[in-house]
Amino acid sequence: MNRHTAREKAFQILFQLDINKNEPSQAINDFLETEESDPFLILLVEGVTENKQKIDRVLTERIEKWSFERIASVEKTILRIASYEIRYLDDIPTNVSINEAVELANKYGDEKSGKFINGVLSKVIIDKGE
Repeated sequence: MNRHTAREKAFQILFQLDINKNEPSQAINDFLETEESDPFLILLVEGVTENKQKIDRVLTERIEKWSFERIASVEKTILRIASYEIRYLDDIPTNVSINEAVELANKYGDEKSGKFINGVLSKVIIDKGE
């Protein structure tokens, strides 16, 4: 599975986890069923889950004129994945993480999602060293 596909599947799993509150490993198994798992997909799902509070704090501090709680689950999940990549995975170029996030937002969000995601993530990369 390529990284683009792994990100999309991780998005779908994390979106479900946000609603159902299952264990990450169980959610991955349930989602993939007979499909083979992928190390990058597992890294994203477990990494976002383990660092969710830190990631949410970073995002909350960078969102202007909007509260984090009011953001739709689609955008929230995409922001968490991209923020995790930007802050914790040094082998992925920042622009790749942002571009992939915007693509996911354009596919799963509404017409303004991509622009919103891009704007928030541009603030996350400014303070990447925190």
